[in-house]
Amino acid sequence: MNKLLLFSFFLLSHFFSFAQGPKVLVITAHPDDETNFSVSLFKITRELKGTVDMAVMTDGGGGFADAQLGAMYFGLPLTDSIVARTHLPMIRKQEILNAAKIMGIRNIYFMEQPDDFYSTNIEPYISGKNWNIAYVEKRLDVLLAERGYDFVITMLPEPGQHGHHKTAVLMGLRAVQRFNGPNKPIIIAGSTKMNGNKDSEFSMLVGFPETKINATAPHFILNRAYRFAENDKLSYKIVADWVIAEYKSQGAIQEGAIHKSDQEVYYYFDINDVSGIQKVKKLFDDLAKSGFQPIVNK
Repeated sequence: MNKLLLFSFFLLSHFFSFAQGPKVLVITAHPDDETNFSVSLFKITRELKGTVDMAVMTDGGGGFADAQLGAMYFGLPLTDSIVARTHLPMIRKQEILNAAKIMGIRNIYFMEQPDDFYSTNIEPYISGKNWNIAYVEKRLDVLLAERGYDFVITMLPEPGQHGHHKTAVLMGLRAVQRFNGPNKPIIIAGSTKMNGNKDSEFSMLVGFPETKINATAPHFILNRAYRFAENDKLSYKIVADWVIAEYKSQGAIQEGAIHKSDQEVYYYFDINDVSGIQKVKKLFDDLAKSGFQPIVNK
């Protein structure tokens, strides 16, 4: 009987050690946008034993501009818009599912909005002309109400970003603003930075005051390039490469800054209560302390 009680206690302890990790919802526009946060997400799920879900706005059907190599890999003329819009949505769903497995993602919620064309103009989407905003709002409201997230992560809505990206950020911000239950989640914006580059000086997307960044909060940084193992031959950038490699239909993310970035930098939205700053600081302190440590030669 005592052994049974001891075993039951072990199971409960094991369960609660996993359940007590941070709960995170990532809101992005396209499959592959989460590569901006890939190492943070990997460490949250694998090392802090947290839970991460993703809400992806579009079907990914418009991602054919850089698909030359992907066309050869899949044996399809994916640079042709008609072919791409027929096949890319399923291809990119499988790619993000593969990437999610690496990062330890629990659920992906596909919002199935059209990935129509590249534009920095946000109005056709946030106005509801090109996207079914009411549908997305309803689904996000249900997720926040039922899943009990501690944090919501979006991209940084800089002016030069794709209109889809900026709309996805606004959808996340407005969902957090609408949330009226206890334990409102804290929403932060993530970006990547190459070694030696300055952090973004972004303060707010003009015309959308909810995007204002809290000027007094620090930037929270996760160092992907932290080296460990014998002779410092490993770093967490390997994880970023694993995730990027799943997106064979795409090309620019491999050649661009995401592949070369040493840091993930996170910004604190001003719509949050200031008391949440310490909670985000603790999250990133915990991430810095978790995982592998350098080998000390004796």
